[in-house]
Amino acid sequence: CRGRMGKQIRTQRKGRGSVFRAHVRLHKGASKLRKLDYSEGSGYVRGVVKDIIHDPGRGAPMARIVFRSPYHAKKDKELMVAAEGMYAGQYVYFGKKATLSVGNVLPLASMPEGTIICNIESRTGDRGKLARCSGDYATVVQHNEETGKTKIRLPSGLKKTLLSTCRAMVGIVGGGGRMDKPMLKAGRAYHKYRVKRNEWPKVRGVAMNPVEHPFGGGNHQHVGHATTAKKDAPAGQKAGLIGARRTGRIRGRAQLKKEE
Repeated sequence: CRGRMGKQIRTQRKGRGSVFRAHVRLHKGASKLRKLDYSEGSGYVRGVVKDIIHDPGRGAPMARIVFRSPYHAKKDKELMVAAEGMYAGQYVYFGKKATLSVGNVLPLASMPEGTIICNIESRTGDRGKLARCSGDYATVVQHNEETGKTKIRLPSGLKKTLLSTCRAMVGIVGGGGRMDKPMLKAGRAYHKYRVKRNEWPKVRGVAMNPVEHPFGGGNHQHVGHATTAKKDAPAGQKAGLIGARRTGRIRGRAQLKKEE
């Protein structure tokens, strides 16, 4: 195209979409808790796990749960990430007064400190956003009754403060240990990413020509300059470590300063 040198790099093309779209034909659906309503806020609602299913492109198993609608003569069918230990035919309870057992969903305020949780809402009523990957879990660290907030430790180790009215499922997400088994062959990687999106195989930047990537070219496969890029760099320059605060391996432990 006129007035533009070189070629759009892969990251720019991904933003455009085209062949870089999610492969959703086989997907079973989004993982969502029940819609928050009065019956959950004041007591509890009972549901039955009809089936535990595999969702292509997702590491965690999914649970199909059926509830009797508290307001209409019908059944509400929900699909959500299953906790480890859930089984078909199990009764699960959603609500403020539900018991603390695996698969049940309660507000954070109803859980004691140290509870292992998953499928957590980041805002009250958003139906679950945090700790939903296979084998993931978060821990309730601290309640602050004055402010109505709860501190949790996320799978990354980060501590996050949420409203105590946010709901979460008790237990660990199923499908843990998925990454322990090595791929061993390219065919397995092919089938893994075929149902996710177009991101495999991935050609290295240093293996490309200078026109195709900032790391390309040269008589040997080497970058030839720093791999950091500033945050406000043009899109075609953004490769490697973007807006890096530091580079290199992190060695040793972080020394925590004692609070005086």
